[in-house]
Amino acid sequence: MTDARALAAKLVAAHGETFAERAGVRLVDEPATLWQLLVVAQLLSARIRAEAALASARELFAIGCTTPSGTRATSWQQRVDALGRGGYRRYDFSTSTRLGKNAETIRERWDDDLRRLRDEAGADPKRIVKLLQEFDGIGPTGAGIVVREVQSTWHLREPFADTLTVKGARLAGLPTDAAALADLVAPDERAALAAALVAVARQPGVLDELG
Repeated sequence: MTDARALAAKLVAAHGETFAERAGVRLVDEPATLWQLLVVAQLLSARIRAEAALASARELFAIGCTTPSGTRATSWQQRVDALGRGGYRRYDFSTSTRLGKNAETIRERWDDDLRRLRDEAGADPKRIVKLLQEFDGIGPTGAGIVVREVQSTWHLREPFADTLTVKGARLAGLPTDAAALADLVAPDERAALAAALVAVARQPGVLDELG
């Protein structure tokens, strides 16, 4: 287990930047940054390069889509233009529509606060994943991204590991059980470890760089 913890520490140090962080989101337990994480997850849910999705998220935030109310204040065309500047042109029309719908959904269902969704789910990761799929364009993959990245911010009932995290753990020779993985790092590093394992799952060659 000592070797596993050492490897986990190396992974976190080298590849522990989450998608939210790469999009410029400093995630805290507040409605605005939680909404921003949801936007990032929605953009990453499409079959598009992660770099384009993250650049598009930054463009959306620049026009005011940092909160549900800010998103509702933008026009469909403004969102389309922002997505285009980020390189999200293949899905810009449908994604702009979905962002508008989701800004309405979160107001109607959870009073513009994803913490209310968490509370409705009883902080159960599986129930959170299910509820997140009430948002248009958020399927299991997008919901998994949200829970994977918020787990160091929210006190969930149990640790969480989605399919890509488990795949990365297997490739790295680490435990594939969510609780065993979580035990390798401090609670505030769980999202970073998951991010690193996703990097391994996407590009196994990163393991060779660790030495």
